[in-house]
Amino acid sequence: MQIRQHYFTFLFLLLPGLLAAQEEDNIQVEASYQKEIKALTSHPAVKRALALIKRTDEQTVQETIKLTEIPAPPFKEEVRAEAFKNMLVEIGVDSAWIDAEGNVIALRKGTKGDRTVALDAHLDTVFPEETDVSVTVKGDTLFAPGVGDDSRGLAIMLSVLRAMNETKLQTEDDVLFIGTVGEEGLGDLRGVKYLFGENGPGIDSWISIDGGDLGAINCKGLGSYRYLVTFEGPGGHSWGAFGLANPHHALGAAIRYFVEAADKYTETGPRTSYNIGRIGGGTSVNSIPFTSWMEIDTRSVEPSRLDDLKVILEEAMQRGLKEQNELRRGGRELTVTIEMIGNRPSGELSPELPLIQRAMAALGPFDKQPHLRRGSTNSNIPISLGIPAVTIGRGGVGGRAHSLLEWWANKDGYEGVQYALLVLLAESGLAKR
Repeated sequence: MQIRQHYFTFLFLLLPGLLAAQEEDNIQVEASYQKEIKALTSHPAVKRALALIKRTDEQTVQETIKLTEIPAPPFKEEVRAEAFKNMLVEIGVDSAWIDAEGNVIALRKGTKGDRTVALDAHLDTVFPEETDVSVTVKGDTLFAPGVGDDSRGLAIMLSVLRAMNETKLQTEDDVLFIGTVGEEGLGDLRGVKYLFGENGPGIDSWISIDGGDLGAINCKGLGSYRYLVTFEGPGGHSWGAFGLANPHHALGAAIRYFVEAADKYTETGPRTSYNIGRIGGGTSVNSIPFTSWMEIDTRSVEPSRLDDLKVILEEAMQRGLKEQNELRRGGRELTVTIEMIGNRPSGELSPELPLIQRAMAALGPFDKQPHLRRGSTNSNIPISLGIPAVTIGRGGVGGRAHSLLEWWANKDGYEGVQYALLVLLAESGLAKR
């Protein structure tokens, strides 16, 4: 993968202290980019495309429903991927395929093709296979798990592509419309990691659609380490084998030691968090478990603090293990394993980067103010590599993401599509006829 040299004058990681000192509200949009967006919105073909997006708003809503009702649980996105690819092909692209990791990729060639700009939304949801993903419609509001995160993002891409094709808008750069796998949870950004790996298509600029209202622009990656901790022992009857070292007891003690140390550590310094999200193990109430496990999420704006929390975690787990082994009255000792199951890198890009300036300037026609934010999205990977990347909001109004009560309301939802089109055209360059 090659990154063009001229971008390095604008980007890569800034000193955390410098960025922390900047107030988001004081970040200025340069006049040249405002002028660029004004010229775009005045272009006859772009005007027609923006009007078409508004006129076909109901079609975009129906595509949101269709995609939502195709289950895409973690690591099982194949059915939705195939359907999404077919929808892209039906609208019209130069080529479309599903890569080795499961990402859907559709190419729309530019007139020059010197650069490649990607427009992305993720295929997967957080919900397990048995979840009912049927959409309930009440007025302008859609209720269903995953309807906003990120089925709406996928539907936005279809609408953008349709508007470009029907108004014959041509870009200078090649454009990839991508539906990624593995954005949520233990997917660990596997789709986008593959795209920016050695077998990826060579992406020079990345625009991801995920999240909420217009105005939020993620250009800072919130890093995280995730772990699976497992205590194991011989197990046995709660009465007959009493005295064996108990994995649950060790886990409980280890949690207490970890929380005490981690809480003290996170009281000061750059913002850092920790969470024990899942716990499991055991066979019955009257059995000493043979295994006890938990999943832990740690996050920080400063990468080195994740390494510090790793040390704190390891020490706490060993302390809990040692304490329980010392209490045993027979049988073999417990063991503990700590497996890293997630690694999302941190990173920050300069607000002066052209893509970020364009994303901010493109909010002007909608009377929205830009807010540069930090998040954990597909953009973490290109941001960490110094590649221009933003994650933009889908528009409309939504809530209760990652819950069975998730909803998205079509409050001027077409504006989210229009905004995505403007950012894409500005970054990929509108070809002259």
